[in-house]
Amino acid sequence: MARTRTQDVFVCAECQAVHPRWIGRCTGCGAWGTVEAAQRTTRPTRPLEAVPAPVRLGDAADPPPPRLSTGIEELDRVLGGGIVPGSLVLLGGEPGIGKSTLVLQALAHLSADREVLLITGEESLSQVRSRSQRLSAATDQVGILAEVRLESVIAALEAHNPAVCAIDSIQTLVSDAVDGGPGSVSQVRQATAELMRVAKSRDIAMIVVGQVTKDGGIAGPRMLEHMVDCVMTFDGEEMRSLRILRSLKNRFGSTNESGMMEMRPEGLVSVPDPSAHLLSEVGDRVGSCIFPAIEGSRAVLVEIQALVGHTEVVPPRRVAVGVDRTRLAQVIAVLSRHAGLRLGDQDVFVSVAGGARALDPAADLAIALAIVSAHRGVPLTRGLATFGEIGLTGGIRPSGHAARRLGAVAAQGLDLAVLPRMADEGVGTPRGLRLATVEDITAAVDVGCAR
Repeated sequence: MARTRTQDVFVCAECQAVHPRWIGRCTGCGAWGTVEAAQRTTRPTRPLEAVPAPVRLGDAADPPPPRLSTGIEELDRVLGGGIVPGSLVLLGGEPGIGKSTLVLQALAHLSADREVLLITGEESLSQVRSRSQRLSAATDQVGILAEVRLESVIAALEAHNPAVCAIDSIQTLVSDAVDGGPGSVSQVRQATAELMRVAKSRDIAMIVVGQVTKDGGIAGPRMLEHMVDCVMTFDGEEMRSLRILRSLKNRFGSTNESGMMEMRPEGLVSVPDPSAHLLSEVGDRVGSCIFPAIEGSRAVLVEIQALVGHTEVVPPRRVAVGVDRTRLAQVIAVLSRHAGLRLGDQDVFVSVAGGARALDPAADLAIALAIVSAHRGVPLTRGLATFGEIGLTGGIRPSGHAARRLGAVAAQGLDLAVLPRMADEGVGTPRGLRLATVEDITAAVDVGCAR
């Protein structure tokens, strides 16, 4: 009888390339320091008992199961309307950002009319209980299991069959079936595969918390993100209360959706109007410009701030926080060449206020006007918001989602939108909003700095 055989190999955590020995740089993807020891198991081939029969899509007409609301409006938005039974959701974020709090609040709401289970490998039962007492949500009906052995976790899921289960975190689980310590490539892969099997076979909605690496990516093999149904990241600044939940992948909803929450003593609270929250302190400031960013299915107004100052350092510094550094360098070059700004001996700092991000090329024009305002020391035209991509020739290219952007601008009471020519074609002008269309950066500067 054929036996199962294991072989010691080395696997790249990024591309899953297999190497016979350890090397510093993966020959498959070129990444450094990603090759880890693992075991490859070869199992004997079993004869097929029966040939599987395909089913026509027209015959598989069962209605999809209803989504389960988590009670957190912004979390439901990112999930696509609630969590889907039988799905596996991966939640990543920096330590201390509030992942465990978010999961516990969601379970507390879901436990009102169904069985839920929290499996923790990072905290003891008393620690979880202490944290739950600080929350306003009722957590008494949430089942808790402190366990790191994968086989015990699977047995508990099959015995209790909860409607929703959360694992905190996937890197703490250890299986007897494979070698390697907690968080290793082989252990994370085995744990994810087993949890996925149980979730699909028993219709258990599962939320798995994942730790992150020093560069912000979710720790573990890259295939972890491919195996799960939804990947979400929870971001924020340590000294700020604002938290942003983003969807990087979602098989049952919109990708790149986002939700905003605020961390308070009683827990996380949804922020239904992110624009009002982010612009609460905006006024007539030098170096400030409003940009309507697209976050998933909605437009959110963010404030782009710029600071320009003389320096003796060569080359001058170009610092970007929340915006693309390469596009910032391009915008500075266009301003120097086509708008007459002398920035060769000036440090330029650009940041998006409130910890938000503006990586869309449509942010070019807002970045440019903020830099012009900071360089001249004069605020921009009162009530102005702008969007548009800047080309190397100084021209302004149209950007998508103009109607949504203009609607968000008007909703916040701003009265002037500077946008590329042709971007307003077929788009109605919201009441109380004036449109100024421009063809190049020179015209945009003239409109933006006219007070």
